Amino acid sequence: MFRGKKYKESAKQVDRSVQYEAQDGLALVCKTAPAKFDETVELHVKLGVDSRHADQQVRGAIVLPHGTGKTVRVLVFAKADKADAAREAGADYVGDMDLVEKIQKENWFDFDVVVASPDMMGVVGRLGRLLGPKGLMPSPKAGTVTPDVAKAVQEVKAGKIEYRLDKTNIIHCPIGKVSFGPEKLLENYTVLMNAIVKAKPAAAKGQYIRSCVAASTMGPGVRMNTAKLI
Repeated sequence: MFRGKKYKESAKQVDRSVQYEAQDGLALVCKTAPAKFDETVELHVKLGVDSRHADQQVRGAIVLPHGTGKTVRVLVFAKADKADAAREAGADYVGDMDLVEKIQKENWFDFDVVVASPDMMGVVGRLGRLLGPKGLMPSPKAGTVTPDVAKAVQEVKAGKIEYRLDKTNIIHCPIGKVSFGPEKLLENYTVLMNAIVKAKPAAAKGQYIRSCVAASTMGPGVRMNTAKLI
């Protein structure tokens, strides 16, 4: 894999054999972010579970204390009073069948999160094949299928993120921007990691957190010491 000169210079500052304490590791992530834009800092957490089994799924949603630093576009499927409440809460798009048809016919995806009231799931279900693969399908577990759509919109706008396993049993999640600095990133990191630890399935055997790596968009990965969390 080709790596640019800036990446190579940054990578020299990271000792790959070391698991860094959280604050030191996040300070190093900020220091080694080479791009001119404000890079996103992501966590990549490999878990000792098998996501193929229903009783070993790890999934949930939390509000990060400092948000993600990203402006999130929220689409809400709701009618009448709930639709009005969603608009007042700051939803970017609100509708029902009109939005379903727009997504189906125009392949329109100018949104980051989908929220739906329970009575709309019959309609939203038609979009399963389109929203599912993109991770956009609303779900009760993530708090995106709820009677209180206004509250859900407010939480998403405040920095609520969803975490879930991919097929390789890794959770990939943003915890902020490089400009946040190590202290704010540490607070977001701690909240996310505690949530992942609490979500440990009863069926999980052996070492739960196999590895945790933090990295900026263009920077090298920094291995984190998670021993204190377990």
